[in-house]
Amino acid sequence: LQFTEEKLGQAEKTELDAHLENLLSKAECTKLWTEKIMKQTEVLLQPNPNARIEEFVYEKLDRKAPSRMNNPELLGQYMIDAGNEFGPGTAYGNALIKCGETQKRIGTADRELIQTSAINFLTPLRNFIEGDYKTITKERKLLQNKRLDLDAAKTRLKKAKVAEARAASEQEVRITQSEFDRQAEITRLLLEGISSTHAHHLRCLNDFVEAQMTYYAQCYQYMLDLQKQLGSFPSTFLSNNNQSSTTPVQSVSTPSVLASASASLPSVSNSVVTSGISELKSSSGSRKARVLYDYDAANSSELSLLADEVITVYSIPGMDSDWLMGERGNQKGKVPITYLELLN
Repeated sequence: LQFTEEKLGQAEKTELDAHLENLLSKAECTKLWTEKIMKQTEVLLQPNPNARIEEFVYEKLDRKAPSRMNNPELLGQYMIDAGNEFGPGTAYGNALIKCGETQKRIGTADRELIQTSAINFLTPLRNFIEGDYKTITKERKLLQNKRLDLDAAKTRLKKAKVAEARAASEQEVRITQSEFDRQAEITRLLLEGISSTHAHHLRCLNDFVEAQMTYYAQCYQYMLDLQKQLGSFPSTFLSNNNQSSTTPVQSVSTPSVLASASASLPSVSNSVVTSGISELKSSSGSRKARVLYDYDAANSSELSLLADEVITVYSIPGMDSDWLMGERGNQKGKVPITYLELLN
């Protein structure tokens, strides 16, 4: 009745003090954003909604979810299987196996990131939502009820005409007032804990950043090692020779931003092949080049190549960036740079 009359504007209502109101809104705000950050972190770490639901169900049943290959591990396995099928002795097969092994390592790093982030970041956030904040909500509801009791008693006191009724109502107001004050104090103490929640979540956030940094540094290192291993297969880094591409060869190099981001990581320089070719492009001279794989000319403007032979190559202004002119004795024609290793 008291609540309805308040809503209709027919009854007065005891307002909470400003400090308590501020604490309440800070707690609500913390809960709202903690939930959003937590949910979006879950999406970031596990983009597949079905997998997230499955993990959630297993967690509720207190059972371990079946371990499955993650996406990088699956891709890695396909690459390794394909490489073995094509033949580990072939250039492409060998490169596929090396790429597959790196993808699997990235998959392992992925698992470690998810596990560390779940323990150090997601769990504390979830504990706040499902623990501390639930307690706050319960005590806050209790405070609302105590306030309604107090205001109902105040209304009865106003309406009391007879002396006995007034005395009884005054006694009731005193009791409900002290209960309300006590509950307000309990609620205030709980709400003031939100500041230490922020401090705790700040430490968790640092742990999450640490986990991400470790993950990205590992991935970067794995790719760097892979790039070095594939140094003898420049075709992996340059666009396909049978497709005209506007991608410049330079795109291979890692941006300097990343190199400077972490001094502890080795900086990346372009592969020797790449820098050699760009040098050749800018000069008008010619160089000797060793042929890496057999190449059949697609038309009369191209030169067929045999693995391990040495030819002379040079650049012509305006020529497609994926090609050089090649000469063998009195034969000449366009040759794909991905099939060459420049000699000094």
